[in-house]
Amino acid sequence: MQASEPHISCLHQRLVLYKRFYLPNRLPLFPQTPSPHNTMASSEQERFNSCYQQWANQQQQDLEELLRSYNQDPQDPDRLAQLVAENVRHYQDYCEQRTRLAAEDPPSFFSPTWCTSLENSFLWIAGCRPSLSIRLVYSLSGSELELQLSEYLKGVRRGNLAELSPRQMESINKLHCNTIREEDKLSSRMASLQEDMGDLPLVRIASERGRGGSEDESDRAIQDYLAALANLLEEADKLRLRTLKELVDILTPSQATEFLIAAKQLRLSVHEWGKRRDRQHGRSHLHPS
Repeated sequence: MQASEPHISCLHQRLVLYKRFYLPNRLPLFPQTPSPHNTMASSEQERFNSCYQQWANQQQQDLEELLRSYNQDPQDPDRLAQLVAENVRHYQDYCEQRTRLAAEDPPSFFSPTWCTSLENSFLWIAGCRPSLSIRLVYSLSGSELELQLSEYLKGVRRGNLAELSPRQMESINKLHCNTIREEDKLSSRMASLQEDMGDLPLVRIASERGRGGSEDESDRAIQDYLAALANLLEEADKLRLRTLKELVDILTPSQATEFLIAAKQLRLSVHEWGKRRDRQHGRSHLHPS
């Protein structure tokens, strides 16, 4: 029993931080009655915001279930594998819903009003960089190995992220390299798409503004741009999902659960930090309580 104390202490610290920074500001599990201001908003924006709120609520529920199961028995591979699969499926459902909604108004997802200014500063093609998940695994592995180094040298094993095998490290490194290559390809496509805004026919259309320029032609050019933007978002979401699936497949159920707990705690904490910062800078109207 004594050998498990550092493991319990580490989880206790996570729970304390989670309760301190997140639970006081947690999102409601069920949608609240819309205010008069919200009823005046477009149904389109309401659906976009609802999609995000439902996903945030789902993340909260998933995190609590992951923590509960991991604390009860971190070495129950069947139960943890089931939870990991459910979490991946929830993320896949969210990506599919985003793809459908983004087809209606892609720019809304590249500068989302439902996220904080801090969160928006981290965005890469309407979401997090897929490689961030891999960097998080590296960080967790290193920090936990440092915490239990003395026990590790004595032969004590816990099966957590501090104990990634050489084969796992090789697979994760390969995934990391492949993911970065795919990110670079999508980043290049995004740059080309943005640069095309300065190309014809938009330049000519803009120069003819007020002189009988064709609105139909400008609308077609903008629609082509928006369609390309929606396609890029879909491809980026596919890369995010594919990276997550491959990463949890490399990890053991216990390691994957530990990773998902940390990833969700990080995302939810950044959201709360961003809300606090927005309030400090007079942007509290963006995130009403």
